[in-house]
Amino acid sequence: MRGRNLSSASGITSVKGIAVGHYTDAQHGTGCTVVMCEGGAVGGVDVRGSSPGTRETDLLRPTFAAPVVHAILLSGGSTFGLDAASGVMRYLEEKGVGIRFGGHTIPLVPAAILFDLSMIDGKTRPGPQEGYAASVSASSGPVAQGSVGAGTGTTVAKSRGREYAVKGGIGTASVTLNGGITVGAIVAVNAIGGVFDIDSGAMIAGPRSEKGMSDPLAAYLGDGYNLPVSDPLSNTTIGVVATDAALTKEQTNKLASVAHDGLAIAVRPAHLTSDGDTMFALATGQQKERIAFDRLCAATTVTVARAIASAVRNATGLGGVPSINELG
Repeated sequence: MRGRNLSSASGITSVKGIAVGHYTDAQHGTGCTVVMCEGGAVGGVDVRGSSPGTRETDLLRPTFAAPVVHAILLSGGSTFGLDAASGVMRYLEEKGVGIRFGGHTIPLVPAAILFDLSMIDGKTRPGPQEGYAASVSASSGPVAQGSVGAGTGTTVAKSRGREYAVKGGIGTASVTLNGGITVGAIVAVNAIGGVFDIDSGAMIAGPRSEKGMSDPLAAYLGDGYNLPVSDPLSNTTIGVVATDAALTKEQTNKLASVAHDGLAIAVRPAHLTSDGDTMFALATGQQKERIAFDRLCAATTVTVARAIASAVRNATGLGGVPSINELG
């Protein structure tokens, strides 16, 4: 069921220890989103796209020493947008949040970016000031969705070319399992692929055509369209899955890996050479209830797919790219 609800009480902030803040620049078609875990959370990451733009992802891998991270930044602005992580670090340092090392407090803030420079004004990108502003706005309350934060300048369904695209966005969802453990996700969707509903199987967004939205896979599998040459780094779906379960670093990285299952269910096709698809995972450990880990993995897949659907359903048109709500 399509809706325009710009907030969700059952999103990633349902996970204990997680807060989210956005910086939105609709005038220039860009923005950034920070997922805060100021109490520290075990982190993981899985990069599947062939054209990623990331920062501090190595420290999330199981063989590296960093025990926790303190925030994850999702940003527009292509690789320029990685600068916004410096603003998140400054905010956390001022609050005394971080790893104590050599007499200093050092916040750990991994980040990933998406390409939105073609939306309106490619000269304006999130930087330290915008990352700081997103951090100041972070809240554990309902999360704004759609064309806000890192989802401001995003588009989807570009397999016929950008001129036939549909507006993307950022979305969130969560599932609480028996015993009280919650898994939530927030995803900024900027995909060349179309978007599908995991619960009904129906297409939500496909490339626009004279007859409405069309099959996003037709350009790849059939002869109906001339496949356009994708702009380098013009796509990318990035997100964070979080749980309040107590997980090891190996388990948290596994959670980031299965998050891509939800991405691939909801975005078709995904993980292409011009995509930078990256999923982070956070485990705050605030719920001590034991859970079968495979149940958490299954819930992660569903939650990521629902967050992606919510991103597109809550989007509003920008820069001449219509949303599905405007298309009817």
